[in-house]
Amino acid sequence: MKALLLLTTAFFLCSCKSNGEPPEKTTPAFDAAAAEKANKEGPVVVIETSKGTIEARLHPGTAPITTKNFLSYIEKKHYDGTVFHRVMSNFMIQGGGFELKDDVPTEKATGKEIKNESPQTKSNSRGTLAMARRPDPDSASAQFFINVVDNDNLDYPKSGGHGYAVFGEVIKGMEVVDQIKEVPVDNGYLVSLGPDGRFRAAPAQNVPTKAVVIKSIRVAEKK
Repeated sequence: MKALLLLTTAFFLCSCKSNGEPPEKTTPAFDAAAAEKANKEGPVVVIETSKGTIEARLHPGTAPITTKNFLSYIEKKHYDGTVFHRVMSNFMIQGGGFELKDDVPTEKATGKEIKNESPQTKSNSRGTLAMARRPDPDSASAQFFINVVDNDNLDYPKSGGHGYAVFGEVIKGMEVVDQIKEVPVDNGYLVSLGPDGRFRAAPAQNVPTKAVVIKSIRVAEKK
């Protein structure tokens, strides 16, 4: 089962090769002001759940790779019918990777894993969306979580020296998030995909006793 859960600003010496070849391309410095402007103009997504509607603005400025990845799953309707499979009232709510099969949360297949952008993303404060991953920092794919309290312990370089990449923030419907965080939970089972592509059932903690379903996630039309 995937557990909850580097793009760094680099400086290069620009030197010409002695054989007359052009200098190697350099990576442009991270522009914090431009990134923040891009965040404020980022796309809004509408998350329809069985508890109500949540709207979140994505952060293409500080998390361009993660935002593009999330939007690609939305386009494929990957999140439709998935559940919040892990809920902790004093921490976060996590979902986007499991759908119900015979009332058991069963992991969906995902695409390739992405680079962890946590060094340049915003803090894991209350109401932010971040990517879930395994201990490998570059192992996020589709699962995400919404912080229900300030979790700066998840920021880079904390949490094992890597951090969890924030890629959006709730702008409407935080009361729905707060409803979800209070649902009854217990020990349960999650059916996860193994490295060999086979499904395996394993016990898990903090599983809602009654499923909270993500009916759909869509990009909101610009007004």
